[in-house]
Amino acid sequence: MNKIPKQYSPRNTEAKWYNHWIDKGYFRSVPDERTPYSMVIPPPNVTGVLHMGHMLNNTIQDVLVRRARMQGYNTCWLPGTDHASIATEAKVVDKLKSEGIDKKKLSREEFLQHAWDWKEKHGGIILEQLKKLGASCDWERTCFTMDDTLSKSVIRVFIELYKKGLIYRGVRMVNWDPKALTALSDEEVVHKEVRSKFYYIRYRIQDSDEFVTIATTRPETILGDTAICIHPEDTRYKQLIGKKALVPLINRPIPFILDEYVDRELGTGALKVTPAHDINDYNLGLKHNLPSIDIFNDNGSLNEKAEIHVGEDRFVAREKISLELEDKGHLVKVEEITNNIGYSERTDEVIEPKLSLQWFLTMDALAKPALDVVMDDTIRFYPPKFKNIYKHWMENVRDWCISRQLWWGHRIPAYYLPDGRFVVAQSRDEALIIARQQYDQKLRDEDLKQDEDVLDTWFSSWLWPISVFDGINKPENKEIRYYYPPNDLVTAPEILFFWVSRMIMAGLAFRNEIPFKNVYLHGIVRDKQGRKMSKSLGNSPDPIVLMDNYGADGVRVGMLLCSPAGNDLLFDESLCEQGRNFCNKIWNAFRLTQSWEVDHDLGQTIEANTAIRWFEANLNKALATIEDHFKKYRIADALMTVYRLIWDDFCSWYLEMVKPDYQKPIDAATYNTTIDFLNILVRILHPFMPFISEEIYQQIKGSEDAKSITVAAMPKAQQFDKEMNEKFSFARQVIMAIRNMRQEKNIPPKEPLELFIKKNNDESPDITFDGIVQKLCNLSHLGYVKTKPEGSHSVIVKSTELLIPLDQHVNTEEEIKQLEAELRYQEGFLRSIEKKLSNERFVSNAPEKVVALEKKKRKDAQAKIGVIREQLQKLKSKD
Repeated sequence: MNKIPKQYSPRNTEAKWYNHWIDKGYFRSVPDERTPYSMVIPPPNVTGVLHMGHMLNNTIQDVLVRRARMQGYNTCWLPGTDHASIATEAKVVDKLKSEGIDKKKLSREEFLQHAWDWKEKHGGIILEQLKKLGASCDWERTCFTMDDTLSKSVIRVFIELYKKGLIYRGVRMVNWDPKALTALSDEEVVHKEVRSKFYYIRYRIQDSDEFVTIATTRPETILGDTAICIHPEDTRYKQLIGKKALVPLINRPIPFILDEYVDRELGTGALKVTPAHDINDYNLGLKHNLPSIDIFNDNGSLNEKAEIHVGEDRFVAREKISLELEDKGHLVKVEEITNNIGYSERTDEVIEPKLSLQWFLTMDALAKPALDVVMDDTIRFYPPKFKNIYKHWMENVRDWCISRQLWWGHRIPAYYLPDGRFVVAQSRDEALIIARQQYDQKLRDEDLKQDEDVLDTWFSSWLWPISVFDGINKPENKEIRYYYPPNDLVTAPEILFFWVSRMIMAGLAFRNEIPFKNVYLHGIVRDKQGRKMSKSLGNSPDPIVLMDNYGADGVRVGMLLCSPAGNDLLFDESLCEQGRNFCNKIWNAFRLTQSWEVDHDLGQTIEANTAIRWFEANLNKALATIEDHFKKYRIADALMTVYRLIWDDFCSWYLEMVKPDYQKPIDAATYNTTIDFLNILVRILHPFMPFISEEIYQQIKGSEDAKSITVAAMPKAQQFDKEMNEKFSFARQVIMAIRNMRQEKNIPPKEPLELFIKKNNDESPDITFDGIVQKLCNLSHLGYVKTKPEGSHSVIVKSTELLIPLDQHVNTEEEIKQLEAELRYQEGFLRSIEKKLSNERFVSNAPEKVVALEKKKRKDAQAKIGVIREQLQKLKSKD
């Protein structure tokens, strides 16, 4: 006992055991004869540091992996990072700027060298932080999306899709990020509801004193107008058909066009058409063969086609143009409105719809099979409510803009000839061979110019479950055949389309097999007020600080206690404190058992044997419940079952039942069984709290046990005595009732009491737990009677009367008052039950077990009411 610290110290324990696990290779996996359990980590951005979302996501993954490892599976949890084109390039550009270096003055090769240097210095930070959390990844398999093998996979897939005609190049309206200077896919745009202004602007009719008024939220874009559209049935504007209007401030004439697209009730019913800067206007422009005038530079400033305010930022120009319109009599009025504006998911910059020459992937053919495997539950979503969201997205999928105007990433393998024609190839050498074969034998290497753009980061991420096992380059290699498809994917609903759907498409397209079997979708971590955690709000705690304060185990438990699948979780630091307290509770229970003196000659008492039989039954019931929760991916519910099993059943009840009297020894049989129970409990606990469970396991494991808890067998539920649980349920109520009575009457726990039990309704007494009741309630006598002893206080449990002679403690008036209050409560409860049972719809539709339970409640309430009335009658007659 002297060697066991009084308090559990995470700081002294966690690094010790994590290093031990790594040194012994417990997380390492290679294909063998065992059944595999594999999972790939959602690769965090190489720019990232650990945040609360990562904490939740990786804790859940680690729970599943550690449990599978203990169940005997050959577990492979593959870690890695994502190159994150936009975020990383922005970080490197900012770093260079701080050093006085302008990216524009660097060659591509020079910039990429800076980027790789930055990646080598900062890219592994988040993975090291995951180790502190206890993540049991196979770190020797760590991948990066721009590793050579993964990069070759990306290029190979691009070429294959291009050859199939699914990848094409064309001018389309794209979402342009003026800060990152790149196109974005629709899924990378976040729409926010904001307050805006609605400007009503007068356009003069050419060669006339007439005006037509249009309404817009973007007055700067009038400089790119090429038509005004009116509804063909709108009689207000009939006289304008065939005429032209003059664009305010620059007086460029534009025609009126007719189209049913116009909403006559919106604004003035006349619509300015700016094909270069609005997707709907772009479609109208195509339909009516309108010219397109792009007035913006890539950085969002106005270019020479705008004619005025050239070089000024779009928002500065908006303010100036609105003032000029007012000054020159073109501004009729301005209204305040609320509308949705698209922002870049990465830079939070307002998106600019822009016509641009980009690369696209046709999605229709890929989306249908990916939808089918989810809707028919070949891939299961937990919770299943996300199937409908997924269905909506997949049925409304658009072609994917896969090119990005960046340098950091997988460069598009298209090589251009001097005349603008191009070939797609795995390498420059291969491109030259193809170009010579297809176009001109005299072509030289210097005649080819590779596309400047890189591929969308998600174009590498969608291959992640395949490419990490090199399944694209070597489709039949041993590892891909053994580990693919991974069993589970744990991720957030916000990337359900970004990533999950695309991985499903890729798995079916390139391996003709799903990429995972189950998808567990957890919610967003929010603060207590329901706000999303962010640096700007200052409401996101540093996970490393939390782990320093509460231990990794404490934080893991704190995160999981508030994380129901699919629902956002309101994080409260007090939950981490609860997790730490749980550690302390387990540690104190362990210390208690180690403080007992064992007498090998002492026989086991009946009470100890009863306690053992009960806990064994209760333990197996809990194991069955935990297994059911895991099958349904109710991770938080599984943890809560473990929590209650240890805190309530083992620490608060079982140990109290078998604990020897002060300075007395415990018999060897009871002690050994208790240590066996503790061994089982720490193994059940291990997936949730790996560090403290290993610390205790190492001190109690037997010679036949595994050398580490990480590879020890996960206990399985066995057949158990259900009656023991039911009997103890009643005994627990008896014990709690007597303890409450002591408290109410201020009777010290050390003062012995007598207990007489009166059974009613011809019930037979069950004496199984009488010895335990006597021990835990400090009773000098426990017996059964037919009539109530004089001067005794009465407590009712179900229909059983607990009669305790108290003499001076009894207050008849107070007794009557308490019984009358209890009678009113029980009568109200009975009415609610009878109302439910008189409802034919409930009785017909509710499960049989539910109806039976309600009937049992009615019977118990009726019996208790009868006993209370009888007691009241006796007390009142005495008065």
